Amino acid sequence: MEVTNTTKIQYKKRFWAGVLLAQFLLFYAFSKLKIMIAFFEGFFEWQKKIHQLLFSWIPFSFGDLIYILLGIFLLYTLILCFKKKSRKKAILKLLMAINIFYFVYQICWGMLYFQTPVIKKLSSQKEPEMAKAKVLALLYLEKCKATRPSVREDKNGIFIITDLNAVQNEILRQQTQLPKYISGKEAPQINAFKPSLFKSVMNFTGILGYYNPFTAEAQYNAELPHTLIPFTSAHESSHQLGFAREQEANFIGYLIGINSKNNDLRYSTEYFTLKSLLRFIVEEDPEFVKNILKEYSPAMKRDRMYERNFVFRHQGLLDDFFGFTNNLFLKSNQQEGAVTYSYFIDLLLNYEKP
Repeated sequence: MEVTNTTKIQYKKRFWAGVLLAQFLLFYAFSKLKIMIAFFEGFFEWQKKIHQLLFSWIPFSFGDLIYILLGIFLLYTLILCFKKKSRKKAILKLLMAINIFYFVYQICWGMLYFQTPVIKKLSSQKEPEMAKAKVLALLYLEKCKATRPSVREDKNGIFIITDLNAVQNEILRQQTQLPKYISGKEAPQINAFKPSLFKSVMNFTGILGYYNPFTAEAQYNAELPHTLIPFTSAHESSHQLGFAREQEANFIGYLIGINSKNNDLRYSTEYFTLKSLLRFIVEEDPEFVKNILKEYSPAMKRDRMYERNFVFRHQGLLDDFFGFTNNLFLKSNQQEGAVTYSYFIDLLLNYEKP
């Protein structure tokens, strides 16, 4: 009897291993077919509002709870894998769980990485020009300096958000104002922003926020410097719309925030844009960047120093590990990786008028 059960488990393991391989090949084939990509785009448009309605009312991140339970299951199953008596059944359960997780992830989110790139929707698709980047850096320096006095500060003169709900509602409103030639995606107007349950760990990973494809929640780290939170929220809301690529989400977040009437959101977006331009310029002309930094207003310098101190306090092995794994993930989904992030600059310079 035991031999029969062992044989059945062996067959089941081979079956689920075969299903997983078949899924890899099938979704790889789908990623090469425009008709299938269009199908998954349409499916996402249909399901995203349902997901947001299902989970947005829960006062905490339900997606994080799912991850915690999944982590407990995986840890328990891996422990069983080291025990001789339970090893075969544990491996079978692990294979089944991986199959289910991978399938749900791909149909709910993974195939969106293969949508038509946003840059192909722009009228011009030129290589980024350093001269134009410098002009824009000067422009956004002035924008930041003009907007900064209109936001609130704490007792140390650091920018703080006094009404995060107003920022979130403004992001939802601005989603409906996106240019139609760039985004024809429906904006459900459901507030599904959630502070992450993992905020204390996130401080040491370099992760500012993330989108949960299983619950359509936009998570952000509530312990971040406030200069980062509004734009991070706009970025994650772009994922909620259906923009999977990280730098395209940055660009859509930029479009959401740059013309906002909410000063907190606009300043955070202008500041992010300025920093991105300076990171692009610094390798070719570090002296230009130094001069720009000197021209920061005193308030902007305080915000910059606070950000730098926050990063310095939380640097470590976790930051390196998550940076490495995030880079691998981006490259596996036809993105350039976490090192250069130049695609956002490509989009910005092609979108902005000379």
